[in-house]
Amino acid sequence: MIPKRLLSLLLLALLVFPAYLGISAGGNRYKVAACDWMMLKRQKLGSFKLMHELGGDGVEMDMGGLGVRDTFDNKFHRHFRKLFRETADSLGVLVPSVAMSGFYGQSFLTHHNYKALVEDCLSTMRVMDSKVAYLPLGGIKEDWTKPGPARDGLVIGIRTPLDAKENIRLLKEIDSPGIKIYYSFQTALDNHRDIISELKTLGKDRICQIHASNTEGVTLDRDTALDMPKIKETLDKMGWSGWLVVERSRDVKEVRNVKKNFGTNIRYLKEVFQK
Repeated sequence: MIPKRLLSLLLLALLVFPAYLGISAGGNRYKVAACDWMMLKRQKLGSFKLMHELGGDGVEMDMGGLGVRDTFDNKFHRHFRKLFRETADSLGVLVPSVAMSGFYGQSFLTHHNYKALVEDCLSTMRVMDSKVAYLPLGGIKEDWTKPGPARDGLVIGIRTPLDAKENIRLLKEIDSPGIKIYYSFQTALDNHRDIISELKTLGKDRICQIHASNTEGVTLDRDTALDMPKIKETLDKMGWSGWLVVERSRDVKEVRNVKKNFGTNIRYLKEVFQK
């Protein structure tokens, strides 16, 4: 069931994507990051300083807004690239992934300039040594077809509204080791699915990264819908390792208190997954 235009985009990206080798065996099995746009630091140097202060390991950097533009509102060009990389390196903050969050509000399948948008993302990733591109996909109603074989071991992480079994079917139709699921706890909970069961069904090799947060309401340490110790136990048994990225889970009473919300969530994930 893969739209032809989706396949064109994914296969185009696979030609130039860096190989994804996962987290080095020498470090923690799990690393914790947060989305720059949700920390109100989209493509700002301050996102690295903030993450360093909060004790996190990395920042998922966004490509910028899209709206009705032909390209992302990407400020990461020219001399800014060197400055961003040097700032991140100096603070010991990694950029595990680059997000195309502009596609939350629209389908890239209908965007006339989608190839240039993806190339812009890839170019940004090369500079920041990122290994995963985050691509959110909404409902897709076009005809689906099966692509040709993938070229190279490259990764695009797709977040879909599908359940685990349907995602597996989707990946089988894509038939490429370069396309994996960017799993979202929020998507599972919004659709009344059991996270533990879904993780086991998907298996470690189909999941490239995880958005390890829920919708707005309370911070992770107070969220009874997420049994993080049980999730860690499940991921341990699966043999999965990788990045856990905080997107939401903000206290609805203080939704703009970035340091409190993201500091609490990062500390909690580190307490559960890194100790």
